[in-house]
Order: sequence, then structure tokens, then C-alpha cells
Amino acid sequence: MRRFLTIVFALAFSVALAGTALAQNNPRGKADATVGSAKVTVDYGRPGLKGRNVEDMLGKLGAGEVWRLGADKSTTFTSTADLDFGGTTVPKGDYSLWARKESDGSWKLVFNSQHGQWGTDHDASKDVAAVPLKQEKGSSADRVTIKLENEGGGGEISIAWGDLELSTNFTAK
Repeated sequence: MRRFLTIVFALAFSVALAGTALAQNNPRGKADATVGSAKVTVDYGRPGLKGRNVEDMLGKLGAGEVWRLGADKSTTFTSTADLDFGGTTVPKGDYSLWARKESDGSWKLVFNSQHGQWGTDHDASKDVAAVPLKQEKGSSADRVTIKLENEGGGGEISIAWGDLELSTNFTAK
């Protein structure tokens, strides 16, 4: 009987692990840059449009609603130094990243102190900062792509999906 229970538990554990692995079926992406004294990284899921239109995917968001900037496990932003986003300070540390749709149709990049959770679990009470994002027409990226680049003595984070491109600049403090 003990042997039977051991086998049952081993099988259940194996199925649970396989289910977790299968649940994250999108490739992961990683971006990194060194900006001043800060090493900055972003780890994110890369969902594909798969023939869909980004406007159909994100256009349904109402004012104050958030896009998780990726797929599966939350998008994680890490910095080894405090960062300045146009007068808004984001302290060094680890955050989940979100894009929040504003009432005027613009977007803000939201840094949330909860990270590592499933990507749809946003707790707004843990938002640390929100910074304006510039919106442009992109070059039609089928998969979500997040880039970190050095830009004019600072850095730039850009998020592209379909023909949507969102970006903002920052400096290390």
C-alpha cells in the first residue's frame, strides 16, 4: 500500500510540474542595458498576434485598465540603482511592469512592487510609480518585444507589439 501511494504521489507531482511548464507556452524575452551606474534588465513573455490585430487585443482596455506587457509570468523589471523617469523616481529593486490606459487614450508605464506572480494578477495598491509613455506607430512586431537601449546619456525602454510602440527615457540617479 505504501508503494502504491508513493507511485500515486509521484505521478501527481509529475503532472503538476508538466501543467506548470505547459501553462507558460510563450517564449521568454530578456533585455538588458547598463545606464550610468545602473544595470537594468527586463524579463518578459512574448505572446504573438497570430493573425490578430493589436488594436483588437488592446483597444478593449478602458481608462485605468492595465496591459501586462507580455504573457504568462509577470514581466519583471530590475535595476541596481535608482532611476529617474522625467522627474519620477523609481527606487532600485525588482518590479512587475504594466502599461495603464489613461482616459485620454495615452499610456503610462506602471512599476508595481509585486513581481513573479501570474501576469494577470495586478494589485494596484502596490503600484510604486507611473510614468508617461510616448506612443508611435511601430514596424509591425508579431511578438511583444521590449528593448532597453542607451540614449543620449541615459536609457530608453520601448515596448512594441503589432504597429504599437510605447517608449520612455530614463537616467540613473
